[in-house]
Amino acid sequence: MLFDSTVRRELARSFGATLVVILTIVITMMLIRTLGMAAGGEVAPEDVVLMLGYTALGQLPTMMGLSLFIAVVVTLGRMYRDSEMVIWFASGLGLARIVRPVFQMAWPVLLAVGALVLFVWPWGNRSSVELRGRYEQRTDLSRVAPGVFQTSRDGSRVFFVDRASQESAEGHHVFVLTRKPPLESVVSARSGRIDQEDGEKVLRLVHGQRNETDSLSGFRTLSSFESYRLLVGDTAVRVQDRPPKTLDTLALLQDPTPRHLGELAWRFGLLLAAANLLLLGIGLSANSPRRASNWNLLLALLTFIAYFNAVNLTQAWIASGRFEILPAMLTLHGGALGLGVALIWWRDHAAVWRPLGTRTSA
Repeated sequence: MLFDSTVRRELARSFGATLVVILTIVITMMLIRTLGMAAGGEVAPEDVVLMLGYTALGQLPTMMGLSLFIAVVVTLGRMYRDSEMVIWFASGLGLARIVRPVFQMAWPVLLAVGALVLFVWPWGNRSSVELRGRYEQRTDLSRVAPGVFQTSRDGSRVFFVDRASQESAEGHHVFVLTRKPPLESVVSARSGRIDQEDGEKVLRLVHGQRNETDSLSGFRTLSSFESYRLLVGDTAVRVQDRPPKTLDTLALLQDPTPRHLGELAWRFGLLLAAANLLLLGIGLSANSPRRASNWNLLLALLTFIAYFNAVNLTQAWIASGRFEILPAMLTLHGGALGLGVALIWWRDHAAVWRPLGTRTSA
């Protein structure tokens, strides 16, 4: 039908443009955050692009759901402002008739959101945790790169080497800042070398000085040395339990603990929210052609924020054991579904802008 093809084509164009804009903004923000993590010693500099890819995959389902919602509100709102909806209403079509072409266009996107949130989301989170874990388990000296200030694993030391020789494991113009409150020491040396003593790596500095400051008393000590031995331990990082967001959906179903059920509620809830937001978008997009304002778009964005926060809050409540998963999801998503249907019905039967005598047909 002409109406279905027109709505699908307009929605597809708006969805593509909206997704590109949102994706660009989010990736820029995540790039800044990832670069900050690399500068803080949480991620290896050479793994920034890989970390950014994992993070983008994890955020892609939310971005696609938001893009669908905005596409519905913007497209139908434009049709109302240009009086196109008046023409369709005058031909006997009702607002409920828009539901079919909207879901015909959106079902592949909803299928992709489901696949991403159920399968790709845990894989991306698991890969990110493993990437950061491998970097954290490296020794402090192995992180040092020539010409770069690098923080140790526990954040108590800052290393700097002007230039280094990979073959001889030697460095020149070495700088080490150590903070162990209330003491703070700065060690600088002309050169340094990594030695192995009793199974531990030791940084041996040659021809330098050490400046130590007591922040409580203000007492300072300055000393020079010909040789200085600095122990840099290879303390193993304690492996913690894997967070639920890194576990596969099947593993969560096989072990229904409160934390796992909360993660399941978030994953399935994001998919249900994306579908319910389409119905809410149809109802919220209704606007009078005489009122050229974007209040419905602002209301739609507030609705998305409230719904998304409700999904996160439901996850926290289920994970803490305050609510069961089925009643909580039925209350939230069933209520959103009922609200969307009721809003469409009310708009369809109480549309004051529709010409007199126009019949409503579903």
